[in-house]
Amino acid sequence: MPRPRDRGEGHGRARGAAVVVAALAVGAASGWLLACGGAAAPRAWHDQQGRRNEITVLWAQIREWRREAGMHVEPDAAQVMAMSRMSVSSAARTCVPPSAPRGACGDVCSLGDAICDNAESICSIADELADAWAREKCDSAKASCREARERCCRCDHEAAEAEEQAAAEAAT
Repeated sequence: MPRPRDRGEGHGRARGAAVVVAALAVGAASGWLLACGGAAAPRAWHDQQGRRNEITVLWAQIREWRREAGMHVEPDAAQVMAMSRMSVSSAARTCVPPSAPRGACGDVCSLGDAICDNAESICSIADELADAWAREKCDSAKASCREARERCCRCDHEAAEAEEQAAAEAAT
């Protein structure tokens, strides 16, 4: 049985023809770009996206480590802004971490080292990309590094005080 004619069937054919013409135009433009060296642009974009993906993976690890340590997954916004003109090594020098952390502080300090290592990698990639998104991830990573180092030093300081107090109590 023949199908009933749509009222806009003529418009549908015209629309279809316009789509074909547009597709041909895009194909011709693509061919011209490839012939004239335009293939480098997609490769550069692909490489840039690959570097952004590396930042995302490293940044996600930092967020997970912060969560595991009982920290907020994101550092304080004011801390992030304060990091914009600071290097990772400057952020990490918030205190001198102990060479041999006491007790459970070893895990806290190892986590801080891992966060700072990721921050260094993120900021290195961000320097290559030189864009706002990458720079923001770098600043966030530096703030996380600083906070993690502060926690390491505080943990070790508190453990030292607890040892001293226990020794004093044992002497009395």
